[in-house]
Amino acid sequence: MGSIDEFRDFYARYVVGVAGSTDERLIAAFSSVHREDFVGPGPWSIFIGSGYLSTTSDDPRFVYQDLLVGLAPERGINNGEPSLHARCLAAVMPRFGETVVHIGAGTGYYTALLAALVGTMGQVTAFEIAIDLAERAKGNLRGLPNVHVIAGSGAESSLPNADVIYVNAGATHPLESWLDALNLGGRLIFPLTPNEGFGCMLRVTRVSETQYAASVVTQVTFIPCIGARDEQASATLASALQTQSLTPVRSLRRGNDHDETACCVGSGWWLSSREPEVKAT
Repeated sequence: MGSIDEFRDFYARYVVGVAGSTDERLIAAFSSVHREDFVGPGPWSIFIGSGYLSTTSDDPRFVYQDLLVGLAPERGINNGEPSLHARCLAAVMPRFGETVVHIGAGTGYYTALLAALVGTMGQVTAFEIAIDLAERAKGNLRGLPNVHVIAGSGAESSLPNADVIYVNAGATHPLESWLDALNLGGRLIFPLTPNEGFGCMLRVTRVSETQYAASVVTQVTFIPCIGARDEQASATLASALQTQSLTPVRSLRRGNDHDETACCVGSGWWLSSREPEVKAT
């Protein structure tokens, strides 16, 4: 049997490869951050769709697979699927020295990956609304000086300006506070999900003070983001997903003045198949 380091390296190359990326920085981050340090002591509860299956031992090799590991199985809270997160991280690719906001940090595993990607000159502010998970995240991340964990809501708190906002809980609509917090060139990625069924991971890039490029990364389902759910927005989104694909989305528009390019129309925002208008300088 190979060493644990060999398992970590293979795992990293596998999940990044499944995500369609060959980025060596992303591979290095997945290889260097020890997943077993963030999922509690084994044996571990592995999510299998209809419930959980316990690993047969506490051998850390079990967690170096593309699996969801239960953090609080009784509440349906998991450490998410690594290849999905690899795909999302590749889509917004935090750079050295950038500032990141992580919403829905859980126990901090993907926060640690973000910290590795931005390096010691970067900064990660992580929000986790579940107090017990936030406390675990603080303990797990205490050795990383470029990470600050807040036990609170990333949907209802004031956010620092950010180059990347990485949301790991489903919202029925983009929050104004998230869009406002993006620096120029900043990237927001969040699960845009109705109350029932699948939604999509939406990537939004602020290309000017008032213009946002947008595109769908992949189909997803997530636990709900408290403070970012609305019944009417859910119904509107569900209807849009049932009647058309959101694949043509090219921009996110703020306001209610939608036109014939609208793919999904919410209250104060809409998705368009038209590219954002950015004036040449």
